[in-house]
Amino acid sequence: MVWIQLYGGVSSMRTLFGRSGMSGIVLALVFATTSAPGQQGAHATVVPQASRQAAPAFQLADSSGTNKQVTDYRGKVVLLNFWATECGGCKLEIPWLIELESAHKSDSFTVVGVSMDTSYEGSKSADEAWSKVKPFVLDHKLNYPVLMGDATLITSYKLGAVPATYLIDKQGRIAATYSGVIDKSDVDSNINKLLAEQ
Repeated sequence: MVWIQLYGGVSSMRTLFGRSGMSGIVLALVFATTSAPGQQGAHATVVPQASRQAAPAFQLADSSGTNKQVTDYRGKVVLLNFWATECGGCKLEIPWLIELESAHKSDSFTVVGVSMDTSYEGSKSADEAWSKVKPFVLDHKLNYPVLMGDATLITSYKLGAVPATYLIDKQGRIAATYSGVIDKSDVDSNINKLLAEQ
């Protein structure tokens, strides 16, 4: 089973094995409303272009039910942010993501939020998760697309915690990875580096 535990505003995951091996994936999450000291200000170094790996593929629905794939954003720098509605650290950085989306709106850039509420909240369906996520998006005035994530992303993106943020270059490769609450100025600097790449 997979157990997700929250330390301050960052949720971390660890895999536990039952007596008969891996008996199934069960997700549980204990959320807090504040973030712990030391959990803020994650920095990342941009990976050299020759060393970058392709972002794992996904097909996820937006709030209207339209499926989106990571390849739909090819040609843009993408800030891919994994979050959950009850995650304190996630709530802390959302205003910064809104500002980054606004600041770079005219550039070849977009923030894409991936709600992990289905996996973390134990919702029975994406519709059930959307019933919580849609009001959250409206209340917090998110100005960027939000997709509904699923448990497969935990493995494919090696999610050890939420929030988790990936900067993806214009060719669809992971250029930088942030675990925990981002440092906004570091992310902004890295976005500018990626936008300047040919």
